[in-house]
Amino acid sequence: MAEFDTSHVKSIVLLGHAGSGKTTLAECMLYEAGLITRRGTIAEKNTTGDYHELEQERGNSIFSKLMHSKWRGYKINIIDTPGYDDFTGEVISALRVADTGVMLINAAMGVEVSTDIIWEYTERFKTPMIFAINKLDDDRADFDKTVAEIKNHFGNKVLVVQYPRQQGSGFHEIIDVLRMTMYKFKDSGGKPEKMPIPDDEKARADELHKELIEGIASNDESLMEKYFDKGELDEDEMKTGLKKAMINHDLFPLFCLSAERNMGSGRLMGFIDNVCPSANEMPPQTTKSGNKLECDANGPACIFIYKTVSEPHVGDLSYFKVFSGTIKSGMELENESTGVVEKINQLFLVEGNKRIPTNELAAGDIGATLKLRNTHVNNTLHIKGKNYELNPIEFPAPNMTVAIETVKKGEEEKLSLALHQLKEEDPTIIIEHSQELKQLLIHSQGDMHLAVAKWKIEHIHKLEVKFSKPRIPYRETIRKMAESSYRHKKQSGGAGQFGEVFMRIEPWYDGMPDPAGLNVRGRDTYDLDWGGKLVFYNCIVGGAIDARFLPSIMKGVMEKMQNGPLTGSYVRDVRVSVYDGKMHPVDSNDISFKIAGLQAFRQAFQLADPQILEPIYQVEVLCPDDITGAVMGDLQTRRAIVEGIEAEGHFQKVIAKVPLSEMEGYSSSLRSITQGRAKFKSAYFEYAPVSFDLQKKLAEEYGKTAKEEYV
Repeated sequence: MAEFDTSHVKSIVLLGHAGSGKTTLAECMLYEAGLITRRGTIAEKNTTGDYHELEQERGNSIFSKLMHSKWRGYKINIIDTPGYDDFTGEVISALRVADTGVMLINAAMGVEVSTDIIWEYTERFKTPMIFAINKLDDDRADFDKTVAEIKNHFGNKVLVVQYPRQQGSGFHEIIDVLRMTMYKFKDSGGKPEKMPIPDDEKARADELHKELIEGIASNDESLMEKYFDKGELDEDEMKTGLKKAMINHDLFPLFCLSAERNMGSGRLMGFIDNVCPSANEMPPQTTKSGNKLECDANGPACIFIYKTVSEPHVGDLSYFKVFSGTIKSGMELENESTGVVEKINQLFLVEGNKRIPTNELAAGDIGATLKLRNTHVNNTLHIKGKNYELNPIEFPAPNMTVAIETVKKGEEEKLSLALHQLKEEDPTIIIEHSQELKQLLIHSQGDMHLAVAKWKIEHIHKLEVKFSKPRIPYRETIRKMAESSYRHKKQSGGAGQFGEVFMRIEPWYDGMPDPAGLNVRGRDTYDLDWGGKLVFYNCIVGGAIDARFLPSIMKGVMEKMQNGPLTGSYVRDVRVSVYDGKMHPVDSNDISFKIAGLQAFRQAFQLADPQILEPIYQVEVLCPDDITGAVMGDLQTRRAIVEGIEAEGHFQKVIAKVPLSEMEGYSSSLRSITQGRAKFKSAYFEYAPVSFDLQKKLAEEYGKTAKEEYV
């Protein structure tokens, strides 16, 4: 039998901007529960959460970590998450399986940009949320200002449950307006002394207590009636109302902390136990087919894989949440995505880097298992005979791309295996073998994300690699009509090669009339894989070229369009009309007309006022008002066109169109000029003509290395 039933398991995720104190709070919670005997610190590199060598080297969380504490008959699963937006994927996957989120706010810094970004995901998942203002012992702490910012960002649904009696280095007393009690801590923190609220704080405490009651009652008709009848709600009624409102995403209670000095964590844990919902109190999961799956330990077994970690000498460790049923060692479950049956040979509770064997996990709990060979992140495993598939995690699109190659030749296969493993562990990394650019590309969330990937490849897979700037996927087109002819003739004994093609090319646009002055015999339109169109006209009269050779001419044109004359880039939006030519009764064949078509197209293209197009991306930067000028200034050095600034909550959103070629290093540059206080996202917008000078430069660079075809 599982040690904890579903009703006594609470799963929380610690959220917040980098430096808000999530890992330190997790350490306090483990210490208060008696699971560790000494609280580790970031400075001493000995916390339970940040155990990874790279995290200790950098001094911040990079990966989400699963831990748990046992507190007054309850099990609290704790998922600590990174604060930098480069690792948003770790946050989203943790939110997918958490029952409650705890959003930490640094009292000295207020609401920071990552807090707003993370909040968008909590809204998507409708995760019940607690706010915890941390670092109230910092001399720069400003509780009232921070509360005002939180309400400004997230609305009046945020209700103060606690406030500090004093702030800064003298912080040691917290007034709780739910229990109407003051907690007084020793300098060393730990268990506080419960005291009556001092007379000089009674008026403020009463006012906040009334606000709390009214907020709770306004979301529950039965409680509102009781409040009108009695003029008060007792503590149990308030807890009941709070839980219901949190589940509905209607209220967000706010607590006080100094995680570093272990002040307030015990009360927060008590609230999680007593008030926060367990998984069976949350709305049932909806499967992809639209059915409902209740969180019931007696229901059909069903788990969801939210994270995979590769452990040296052991294999892949799959983290999962039990959404239904009870999972036991030795159980066989079917993967809904692949149809493969996986045997759960071992079950583990996880405490940072420690795995604790267990025999059973009930619905609502989170654990891990080893060696699920055909199971990946976002897969649903269920008991045979069912067809449950839970909705997958939607990971964010990448913001940054680099090319990667091995330093030593001959290690390409090893690199491919290493990148496959990276992708398996981190779905926000996208690997692409670009046929167009002839490069192996890594698409990521930012420069820190890439640095972690490089570290893993070099330290875990023992491969020396280098990153380089990816080539830019330019496009080529034309701006005027041109005509050309080409005769291909080759004689080398026996049958020779002969084909002559007369061709007109024009810029294509939607709705243009048929070619003027030509007798149109046929037309084919091709939607190009790389965007744009090729429209191919047969305007041959008098049988000058046999119709069977036209596909070969078109193949020659298409081949050149895949390797444009100016830069070797793809050509788009061109109309080609073949209107005359010659053939030989013996020497004409498909290859002859393919070569003639290619060369005629190349010559005509050079005469048709060719134009290089570059990819333009829409970039949106979210930043505080005081650094908007610096953000705009940096964008303008990148040939950006700033289209506007919009207020978004407490922040400003700068919207700009930026050439992709100018986005190199933008992630690190933005972090540098804003001290990590800004966040950006980018997406392809359009192709636009480059300037005359840039076109000349690009064409000259390509001309130095290009090889002429069929010479």
